[in-house]
Amino acid sequence: MSWINTISYESATGRLKKLYDRIKGPKGVLDNVLTIHSLRPHTLEAHMTLYKAVLHHSGNTLPKWYLELLGTYVSMINKCNYCATHHAVGFKRNLGSDEKYERLMSCLADGVYTNHLEGKYIAGIRYAKLLTIAAPDVNESHITSLRNANLTDGEILEINQVVGYFNYVNRMVVGLGIDLEESDIGLSPQSSDGDDWSHS
Repeated sequence: MSWINTISYESATGRLKKLYDRIKGPKGVLDNVLTIHSLRPHTLEAHMTLYKAVLHHSGNTLPKWYLELLGTYVSMINKCNYCATHHAVGFKRNLGSDEKYERLMSCLADGVYTNHLEGKYIAGIRYAKLLTIAAPDVNESHITSLRNANLTDGEILEINQVVGYFNYVNRMVVGLGIDLEESDIGLSPQSSDGDDWSHS
């Protein structure tokens, strides 16, 4: 499952057990990306708080499918198969169109988006790539370009936070050898309640 020891649901006690109860899926499934924190439950709690705020919060204004697309793309760039696989499922579910999903996944792979996305979404993808592969090269002119593409400063912040979050998680997954689960791929919090971390 990973290169470090983890604590299973059955062996969990105290704070960790309570956190596991908040995040488990409908069949009691726990994602490996979350159980990796089991030796330090405080980092699991911090991870879930950030994850819920960045991707699944009612205060975000960019569509959830787009935030999931960005997470999938960053994970593909970082060669994090675990996150790319999980969040491609979320991207597809929130997009609601198998045909459009296949088309956009192909676009992410070949880097040609112009015929399939609005300009502001293309600008966000380009920023996500630059921030992932060459963060020191980002400067104020890139933010100006995002504004010129009709992204608000709040939406720019949303994109920045998604990209930053996925770069964090990708490095955790790759750096600790976290394996992809065999089933229940792509479960995520669906409630707009910030305190509801249950996965479905």
